[in-house]
This record gives sequence, C-alpha cells and structure tokens, in this order.
Amino acid sequence: MLATDPQPPSRLPVTVERMQARLPLRAGKHADSGHELGVSGGLAALSLDALSSVAYGPEAMVLVLIGAGVGALSWTLPLTLVIVGMLALLVLSYSQVISAYPDGGGAYAVAKANLGRWPSMLAAASVVVDYVLTVAVSLAAGAASLGSIFPSLAHHLLLVSLIGLVVLAAVNMFGIAESARLLMLPTAVFIVSILAIVVVGAVRFHTDAKLGTPLKFPAGTTAALGIVLILKAFASGCSAVTGVEAISNGTPAFRKPRISNAQRTELSLGLLLGVMLLGLVLLIHAHHVVPRGGVTILAQVSAGALGSGLPFYVTNLSVALVLGLAANTSFGGLPVLMSLLSRDNRLPHLFSLRAERPVYRSGITVLALGSAALLAATSAQVAKLIPLFTIGVFVGFTISQVGLVRHWHTKRPPRWMLRAALNGTGAAMTAVAVVVFLASKFLEGAWVVVVVVPLLMYLFAHVETYYSRVGRELKIGRTPPAPHRSPSIVIVPIATVSLLTERAMSAALSLGETVIAVAVAGDEQEAAEIHHEWDLWKCSSPMEVLVDRHRSLVRSVLKYVESIDAPDAVITVLIPEVVPSKRRHEILHNQRGRILEAVLKARTDVIIARLPFRIHE
Repeated sequence: MLATDPQPPSRLPVTVERMQARLPLRAGKHADSGHELGVSGGLAALSLDALSSVAYGPEAMVLVLIGAGVGALSWTLPLTLVIVGMLALLVLSYSQVISAYPDGGGAYAVAKANLGRWPSMLAAASVVVDYVLTVAVSLAAGAASLGSIFPSLAHHLLLVSLIGLVVLAAVNMFGIAESARLLMLPTAVFIVSILAIVVVGAVRFHTDAKLGTPLKFPAGTTAALGIVLILKAFASGCSAVTGVEAISNGTPAFRKPRISNAQRTELSLGLLLGVMLLGLVLLIHAHHVVPRGGVTILAQVSAGALGSGLPFYVTNLSVALVLGLAANTSFGGLPVLMSLLSRDNRLPHLFSLRAERPVYRSGITVLALGSAALLAATSAQVAKLIPLFTIGVFVGFTISQVGLVRHWHTKRPPRWMLRAALNGTGAAMTAVAVVVFLASKFLEGAWVVVVVVPLLMYLFAHVETYYSRVGRELKIGRTPPAPHRSPSIVIVPIATVSLLTERAMSAALSLGETVIAVAVAGDEQEAAEIHHEWDLWKCSSPMEVLVDRHRSLVRSVLKYVESIDAPDAVITVLIPEVVPSKRRHEILHNQRGRILEAVLKARTDVIIARLPFRIHE
C-alpha cells in the first residue's frame, strides 16, 4: 500500500479490531487456535488492568492524605467506599455496553457510531494516553513491588522498569503471545494471595513485621483537612478502577452465549476488585499502615498478614508478574487501535501495516518509546505517574456512557429508559470525576494530559484532512477513464560495459519500446572512450554520454530526464545495483543509485525501477 493511499486495501471489520483492543493476544489468535473465553479465562485475559490496580490505587490515596498528617488517613475508608460505589456503577454500565455492542464496544467505536467525528477523536486520544500510561504505571508499580522484596533493587526502579519494557517490546515485536490459559495461573495466584491477605489480616496482623525505612510524618492532622486535599486523594484513589472497560471491548472473544458470559465476567471482576480494594483499605485503616521508604503499602500489608516467609514472597512476586502482564495488555491494544485509526484515515497508513510476523510493529514502537519517555521523566515513581493516569481513562468512561445514552434513545429497545438512566448516571459521575481530577491534579502533572490529548486530536484531524484532499485529487469513488497504451522510454544509467550492464539492458528491452543507455564522462576524451567501448559491444540500443566535469551521475541524469520532450511517453529509469551477499559489504559499493532514486522521486514523475545483481561468494 502506498503511503499516499487515502483508503487502505480490504479492511477488517471494526468489530474484530475492537475485539482485540484490550486482549494480550495477537490478531487472529482466537480464530486460529479455536480457544474462546469463559468466565475464568476472561478474567485472566481481560481483567489484569483492573485487578492489578489494587497494587497502587490505595497507596496513591494514602500518599496524598499523609501530607496532612497521620490523622488524615482516617479518610481512606470513606473515600474508598465512594470509589467502590463508583466501581459498582461502572460495572453495571459496562454490562449495558456489552449488551449494546456485543461485537466490541470500546469508547472510540461507541463514540464514532453515536456521537460523531470530534467526540470519537477525543475518545481515541484519551485511550491512546491511557494505554501509554498503563504500561508506565504497571511497570513502575511492578518494579516497586520487586524492590519491596529485594531491597537492592529499590534504588534502581527506573532501570528495572526499562528492562521490563524492553523485554515486553521485544516479545511483542516477534509476535510471541501468551494465551488466556497460560495467564490463568498467575492471575489465580494473585487473586488468592490478595484475598488471603484480606482474610488472614482481619484475624491476625503482625504489627512488628516492619519493612523498609521509617519516614517522618506529623502525628496528627496538621491543619483542617481541606476539600482540595480530599479531592486530590479521591482522584489518586480512582486509579484503582481503571481497566473495568476491557471486558466490554473483548466481548467477541467469549464463547457463546457471548453476551451472558461477558456480563458474568464483568460482574465477577467488579465483585473481586471491590472486595480486594475494600479489604486492603480496611487493613490499612485498622492497623494504621503508613508509607515507609523502599517498600510499597501492599508489601507492608502482606507482611503484616502473612509474615515475612514464603507466602510473602509468593504474594509480591505474583503482584509484580501480574503488573507486568497488565502492561503487556497495552501492547495488544494500542497497536490495534492505531491500526483502526489508520484505516479510518486518522493516522498514517504505516500503522495498519503488519511485518512478516502478524504484529503492528510501528504501533509497538510508538508505545514503547512513549512509555520509556514517561518512565524516564518520572524516574519510575508511581506517585508522579498517577496524576496523569486517571484523566484519560475517565474521559473514555464518560464518552462511552454518553454514547450509550444516545444509542438507547435511538434504538429504543425494551426498558431503554432504565438503561439510558443507568448509563447517564455513570456518565455524570465520571464527568464529575474528570473535573475533579483536572482541578485537583492540574499543577501536579495533569496539565500534560490536557496538552497531549488536544494535540493528538489535531494530529488525527490533520491526517484525515490530508487523506481526504489526496482522495479528491485521485478521484477515489469515481470511475476513471479507460487505461490506454502510451509510448515508453526506458533510461538505463551505466558506468561501464559489464555483465551488470548486459542484465540491465536485457531487462530494459523487455520493459519498453525505446531503450537508451546513459553514461557520464568528465570530458570529451573520456566520452569518446565510452562510445568506443559501447560500439565494440555492438548493443542494439543507443548510448548517450553526458559530459559533466564533476562526473555527477545524479545531476546529469536528472537534467537529461527533464530535457526529454515527449509529453505522452511513459518514462522509466532502470537503476542497476550490486547486492553483496553480506550486509556489511554494502558500504563498499557505490550508493549513487539510491541517491538518484530519491532525487528522481522528488523532482520528476518518472517510473523508477531497481535491478539487483546479487554477488555470490
């Protein structure tokens, strides 16, 4: 496909594209393997984003509140109850998304179908930001979890995160993908470990199991706890509900009845996440767990409940592994979303091309570079990433819910008003949350998202406008005139008579009616020598020797092509080139052919062909 093509060739249905948007599986995995997801498989393949957020959501809230003193931590429980209530509403709302869009109901697809151009681009930009931040936050949190059990790593969080990023990018570049069945074991270990912490910690808690280094905080509340600080803590804690939309995106991956299985998985996710989140916060609240240096809040709670033996290591290793797998989800989602945007002419068509392996390497590269930049800018500190994280997610939540309200109002199925009310309430709550996030976190880094999202929307609109303009000029959609035969001229730049020259001239004679060999000489004497050599060869095609004292092949051939007065002729420049058997030898051969190709492409409308002559050693 040419880069200027405004409409790529045969496109997959949007529904199939969106099916894979949050799956850690590569395109076509389900179709090829025949494996479809049940409830347990759906939780393993599609819920890691959400479930793993308990590793950093409560801690993010505690880190904000502790700034007002230890006494301010009493707000962790009430704020968590509000967040769990929001989680319940989101789960019910996305169950409706599953019902309305059983072929995949991502925010971009819902907005595109119901809200139009600009809302769909806002949804796409928000989801792109979400995917990049998911990788950065998950890897940073995973590194922090490893640092909690291996203290020597606590001082190298950025390095550990970048190593994890390189591994994930490399694995995805080569198209090595895990199946839902392989994900079930680490997911199960993670869920059982967190639930064990909650249950055992409620019965007994080792208050002397201290990890990390103590930090100094005011003993009580230093001042009246202002609404701004409470809102900041709420905004940080809401990072614990990110990822609940993933199951609705992957509904086509479920076995029949798809809607029922996907909804049951969504409800199971909400129940598990709510229990784990509320249980961990109850332990933090009851046992007055405060941040300590070099260790996470979750590691402290797990040590308090399970001790510092084998269960502690199993728990925190499973946390780190699941966080890494949650980051890998984005490598399955963002390249597919970027492919969909390119098929909609909102990103360069490069992003819809696959390499020899069935992966979108351009999208993977962009995701890896963006995540690496974020990790480096924040030194892989989760607390610095959280203010950026929730805004994009909740914008996507809001747009998706508003789109569903429009959908129910248009389709008017049975009980549509109840469904619209549910999605409308969800949209209102998440919209309020977005305003809260912007107001409370703007100066702490949220301004980056406020800048990046409009820039991405501008990029989408600019690319779409360009492709539309190219499409109009190419008159795509209109029947063109019938093709006709034109006179053809083939020009072959040569240096000397050799086997390479023979191959090039033979190919040229097969391509066109008139074949002209072109050589460059530094003076008239050299030109005469070239003519003499050509005459001795007795080639049937004429030779043009261009005199240029600098012997510039590129400049001379360009002038010659521009001087041809044959407006109806099709001109082809056939460039012969030597291709060595080893790549390291390429630098030993003249690169004028590549330069000539670039210049002719930029300055003329001729057809450019390259004839390789392979050297066998």
